Amino acid sequence: MGRCKKKDTRTQVTLPLIIRPEAEKDLTESYNWYERQRPGLGDDFLLRVEAALDFIRFDPEISPAIYKVARRKLIRRFPYGIFYIICQNTISVLAVMHTKRHPKRWQNRI
Repeated sequence: MGRCKKKDTRTQVTLPLIIRPEAEKDLTESYNWYERQRPGLGDDFLLRVEAALDFIRFDPEISPAIYKVARRKLIRRFPYGIFYIICQNTISVLAVMHTKRHPKRWQNRI
C-alpha cells in the first residue's frame, strides 16, 4: 500500500532527432560568432550543444514545455536554449537561440 514503483532501468529506445534547417542556420551563426570572439570557443559551444542534444534524445519529456507543445533545454555554459517539439515519435529541433532573444523568433517555427 502506497509503495512507489522503481524507475525502469532498462535501456530506453531513443527517438530520431531532426534538426530543422532554421535551427542549423542558428547553430552556424552562433558558432561563427563565438569563433570570432575567441578561436576554439565555437567548438566548445558545439560540444555543449551536442551534449544537450544527447540529453534530449535520452529523455525528451524531461525538459519543460514552455509554449504550446514546444520544450526548451538550456545549454550549459552558454546562454542558449534548444527549442524542440516531440511529434509522431520524432524529436524536431525548431531553434537554437540565445535566451534573451525575443521568443517570437522561434515560436513562429512551430
